[in-house]
Amino acid sequence: MMRSLFSGVSGLKTHQTRMDVIGHNIANVNTVAYKSSSMTFAALMSQTTQKASGANASTGTGGVNPRQIGLGVKTSAINVNITGQGASQSTGNPFDIMITGENFFIVNNGSENYFTRDGSFYVDGAGNLAMTSIGYNVMGWQVDEETGAIKKDTVSALRIMNAANMSYPPEATTQGYMSGIIDKLDTDVTSDNGAVVNFKLFDSLGYSYTAKFVFKQSDTENDARNIYSLELDKITDEDGNEVKMTDEQKKAVFGSTQTQQLAGKVNFNSAYTWNGTQLIDADQNVVADLAALKTGDGTFTPAGGGDPISKQQQLDNIAKAYNYEGSTEEFLNLVYEVTPANPGATPPTAAVTCTVEDMIYGNALAAPATGNAPSLTDTSIYDTANGKDGSFDTVGRKFTGVTVTYDPSNGKFQKVDGSGSATEVTLNLKGAGVGNGNFENIRIDMTGTSNVDNKGTSTIGATNGADDEYGTGSGRRNGAMIGLSVQQDGMIYASYDNGMTKLLGQIATAKFANASGLEKLADNLYSATLNSGQFDGVGVDITADGDYMSTGQLEMSNVDLSSEFTEMITTQRGFQANSRIITVSDTLLEELTNLKR
Repeated sequence: MMRSLFSGVSGLKTHQTRMDVIGHNIANVNTVAYKSSSMTFAALMSQTTQKASGANASTGTGGVNPRQIGLGVKTSAINVNITGQGASQSTGNPFDIMITGENFFIVNNGSENYFTRDGSFYVDGAGNLAMTSIGYNVMGWQVDEETGAIKKDTVSALRIMNAANMSYPPEATTQGYMSGIIDKLDTDVTSDNGAVVNFKLFDSLGYSYTAKFVFKQSDTENDARNIYSLELDKITDEDGNEVKMTDEQKKAVFGSTQTQQLAGKVNFNSAYTWNGTQLIDADQNVVADLAALKTGDGTFTPAGGGDPISKQQQLDNIAKAYNYEGSTEEFLNLVYEVTPANPGATPPTAAVTCTVEDMIYGNALAAPATGNAPSLTDTSIYDTANGKDGSFDTVGRKFTGVTVTYDPSNGKFQKVDGSGSATEVTLNLKGAGVGNGNFENIRIDMTGTSNVDNKGTSTIGATNGADDEYGTGSGRRNGAMIGLSVQQDGMIYASYDNGMTKLLGQIATAKFANASGLEKLADNLYSATLNSGQFDGVGVDITADGDYMSTGQLEMSNVDLSSEFTEMITTQRGFQANSRIITVSDTLLEELTNLKR
């Protein structure tokens, strides 16, 4: 039998195999992340008819090369272009992920790990990140509950939609800061009501509140209007209801009792009169009695009958008579200086400084020279017989809060007095037991404020959280998950409607010393072999070698149709040529058998 016949047969078989490889490539031209294969040929064994001989020096003849007849062709190797990057295809699906580089996703069927470049994933009914095609779980690293960082340990299924991840817990506000300008010419700052600054805060249950602060300018000597009182007016909830605080709590929540220098004049409403210790309105009704205020619970019952008047109602009526209706507390805290009865005495008698509240109750720290404690009925304050109109001058006001001072030479923040810190004010909400103990104490940094010209407009405002990029200590309400995102390093973050984000896990990848040695399986999967190198069970961070992931994209097949068609042509020609070898060899054999005829 002729050797060429068998060579032709081997050529047909190998070219057929090559055509199978080409056909498989073209069939998978649109398969996600498919890696094309190529086949190489190698000559089959050769039959040696004569060995090579060396040169003969004695006879002078040269050497002779060996005489060998080849016996055909065989498949040398089928190589996979596994490192060839496929083009990207945009899908818009955030869980379609493409790897740029030589790494592989790790997936698991429940018992064994496999590897793939197919990044078409979805979240299944159990909350696991899985392959869309066959449901194998995507493997990665979990988050350390203590540190909140990724713990690179043995890979496990990434369950990103469990109950714990569906919401972000609330947190009470613990820090804040004020920033902006206090303009000394701002009419709000110089008014009786002061400039209002609202500060949003949260309790530990996530409920939102607003603390209303008030800045008021001091009226110091030499026009040094660089000192301001900062007071807490009230705290309201989301519905505008004021948070209830006892007098003791109010004093404990913010700052300490201080005196602010503030000159002013308090005018008495001429519709009212004082009758001894009683205040009489325009209708000749007794609406307050100083003697009653100092006894028992302070309730006054009119002599001619009528409803009892409570202590607070009487104080409100007195404030109204002095044109402080609705601002009783502000009225009571005004500081009054009682003129000494005998200023020319030797030594001179000092004036008595006290609040309006002290005058009402007659409990000044020191009495004037007459020996009588000052009261609102003193002739030094109100005496119509001597032509006085009942008005009196104030030299300041007492308040519970802190004093904020600015450098008069450059307007920069200088210090805070009355809070225990030179740069911060503290809302001692937890310490005072406000809100059933759901609040935390809040430290508010004042260093970002200044006292410079801004055309008569103050821009000062308060923000919860520290003045950093993380908003540390800002507090938050309970948050519901509104989105998921995958970063270039495979880290998966959830976003919540309270503005927070949370790290849920990281997609791990595998990298092999010889990726071409992986064994192809169905469904775009690969398994490790002895020649690819083994997977260590932990994996690698994809960015360690400069690779990365892209979301909303899939890797396309790296099949090059132009190359495949060219290979198809050469394969076809090779197959045809080998078939001719068989045909001609058959003809020769036919001629041989015809010799006996």
